[in-house]
Amino acid sequence: MTSLFATHPATTATATLPRAGRSRTGTIALWATQLAVAAMFFYVGTLKLTGAPALVGLFDAIGVGQWLRYVTGTIEVGSALTLLVPSRAAVGALVLIPTMIAAIATHLFVVGGTPVPALILLIGSTAIAWARRDQLAGALAKFQ
Repeated sequence: MTSLFATHPATTATATLPRAGRSRTGTIALWATQLAVAAMFFYVGTLKLTGAPALVGLFDAIGVGQWLRYVTGTIEVGSALTLLVPSRAAVGALVLIPTMIAAIATHLFVVGGTPVPALILLIGSTAIAWARRDQLAGALAKFQ
């Protein structure tokens, strides 16, 4: 009996799932997106961790305490660094997706203001996770 993936040209002896084929242009676009998203999260996360007055005020307005600013900043900086590691970029993007969903909801229902920056970062993070979904499938296959 042959496997569905056994005839796929990108299948190796150790892989059970096909790798997503990407053109050179696609790879460059993916890396450009990863670098841009990582830079934004690193910048904003660092501002949160260093106590920028605007962000301290924002988290005061949220009303749950400054601990959330530190947690969010740590998630953003850590995930930004993870986006720069090819074998871990998908995980970094996945962690950022719920973070940005929470940011959008917070802007819409708690503090006001525009959720557009968080929405743009959500789209970027989702695109990275989707483009690197083969990494996620491979990681999940290791646990089965």
